[in-house]
Amino acid sequence: MSLSAKVDLVGVGLNATDTLIHLPQVPLRGAKVEFDSETIMPGGQVASTVVACQMWGLSTRYVGKLGNDDAARLHEREFARLGVDARLVYAADAASPKSIIMVDHGGERTVMNKRDARVSLQPQDLEREWIVNARVLHIDGFDTAAATQAAKWAKEAGVLVTADLDDLYEGIEELVKNIDYLIVNSSFASRLMRDDDVRSALKKMQSKYGCALAASTLGPDGVVAYDGKEFLHRPAFDVKVADTTGAGDIFRSGFIYALLQGWPLEEQLDFASAAGGTNCTGHGARGCIAPVAQLREMMRRGARYTVPDEFAVAG
Repeated sequence: MSLSAKVDLVGVGLNATDTLIHLPQVPLRGAKVEFDSETIMPGGQVASTVVACQMWGLSTRYVGKLGNDDAARLHEREFARLGVDARLVYAADAASPKSIIMVDHGGERTVMNKRDARVSLQPQDLEREWIVNARVLHIDGFDTAAATQAAKWAKEAGVLVTADLDDLYEGIEELVKNIDYLIVNSSFASRLMRDDDVRSALKKMQSKYGCALAASTLGPDGVVAYDGKEFLHRPAFDVKVADTTGAGDIFRSGFIYALLQGWPLEEQLDFASAAGGTNCTGHGARGCIAPVAQLREMMRRGARYTVPDEFAVAG
C-alpha cells in the first residue's frame, strides 16, 4: 500500500448510525408515550469529532470498522461528501454500530447502543501509515487494544495524542500513559484515581501518567484543566439547548482545532466550549457545527453560566 498523505488529524474509534427520537419525556417503565419525530443520521464519538474538524478546514482521516449494510453506506457517503479520508475496515455479514437516542423537551438525551462484536476494531486492522502521517491522533479508547497500538505508533512518530475517554475499559492504564491531552468526562478521573475531588484526581492523573494536560468536562459547569503547574476553569456558554447529543464530541473537535492553531490554553478551552455548546442548539451528534467565525464571536460576546464557587478561583 502506498504511503498515506499527511493530514492534520487522524481519528481512530467509534462510529454509529443514530436514530434520534424526540419525545416530551423519557417514559417510565411500562408507559406509552407518543414521540414527536424520528431521524436517522450518522454519529459516533470519533467520527463526529473528525467531521467537525474537516468542516472547519482541517485535513482529516477517519479509521473505523463497519458492517456490510445500509448504515455503512450512509457513513461512506457522508465521509466522501465532506472530503474525509476514510480508511474503513469491514466485517462481513455484521451489522454496523447503531444507537437509539431519546431526547426530551429539555434537550437531555438517553442513549441505547447496539454493537456487533465483529465490528470491534483490532490492532491488526490498522496500518501504521494511517496513524503516523498526521499532526494529531484522536482516540476514544472503546476498542482499547487498537487505540493503544495507534497511540504508541503516534508517540513514537512525534504525533500528538488526544483522547475522549468515558469508561475504565480493560487495559485503560496502558492507553492513558500514551496520551498527551487527556480530556475526560466528569467522573472518569475520579474513578481512575479513586478520588472524588475532581481537581485532586486530575492533578494525580497528570502526575502519574505525564500527560501535557488533564481536563474534565463538567456539563453546564464548563471545563477544568490542569497543565502540571496550575488549574484553569472556564465556564460554559449559556445556550438554548435542543439536544445534548454530541456535545462532548464537538467540544473535543474544538480543542483539537484550537490546539493546532497554537492558541493559548484559555482560548483552546473557550473555543471548545463554544463549539460544544453551539452544537447543543441543533439536533443530533452533528446538529450545529458552527463556522469558526461564529464560534470566535461567541468567545468574545457569548453569555456564560455562573461559575460554581468550587471553580471560581484557580488553585
